[in-house]
Amino acid sequence: MIFFLVAAFTCTGCVTQEDLLRVEGHLGAEIAALQDDTSDLKESIKSTRKTQANVDADTIDLRDSLQKLRGNTEELKAKVAALESKNGSKELNDTLDDISNRLAYLESYLGIDKGESRPDTGTEGETAAAESGSLTRSKEESYSKAYSTFKRGEYSLAKKEFRNFLKEFPDTEYSDNAQFWIGQCYYFEGKYEEAIVEYERVIQNYPKGNKVPNAFLRQALSFLKLGDQSSAKLLLQRVIKDYPNTTPARIARKKLVDMK
Repeated sequence: MIFFLVAAFTCTGCVTQEDLLRVEGHLGAEIAALQDDTSDLKESIKSTRKTQANVDADTIDLRDSLQKLRGNTEELKAKVAALESKNGSKELNDTLDDISNRLAYLESYLGIDKGESRPDTGTEGETAAAESGSLTRSKEESYSKAYSTFKRGEYSLAKKEFRNFLKEFPDTEYSDNAQFWIGQCYYFEGKYEEAIVEYERVIQNYPKGNKVPNAFLRQALSFLKLGDQSSAKLLLQRVIKDYPNTTPARIARKKLVDMK
């Protein structure tokens, strides 16, 4: 606009003081408008960054809450299993398994389980004591201790503790769970090939255990992480076919839809 005004005055050859003041006024107005637009843009960027920061903070809080809830669920399952023979509480334990599976789905759906290692919160003395173990511990205490280590994100130590548990208690109601959580340790470390191998041990060593459908599902998710959609799809279809009325089957159906 200003260019055309100046050009027009130049062509006529008679530019008066009044004309120059008019051009200067137009130029000042456009500069002011541009400054306002720039200020608005800065505020918009600032607001967007603040919103993103809030979203990131909410995601971190949600991840922590889910992990705490998962830990509480597993600890309660251990206590319920210990009372099963006395109180006939298998139905409650199955319900807790279903809750645990739903948490796994939420973690996967929200992208929380991306192999992010949590910091080691144990002290050196606690680590040494955990590695030495105790033969006098009951299976419930041993399993609960290993899972507490897993819950804190100390995956390397948790693997050792779960393996020690399996050596001491190779065939108990907790054994298939312990083997499954070894696979989960590798999964959360981002070591998906090793995770697949450990999930396979759940399937082969505990074929009648209730963790088998979850092991197949987590194998499928591991293959997805590795970019092998063909293998993942076959495993998801197997979960749906062999375990149709389970939570892993419902998750598998959702994953197959997402893959299309």
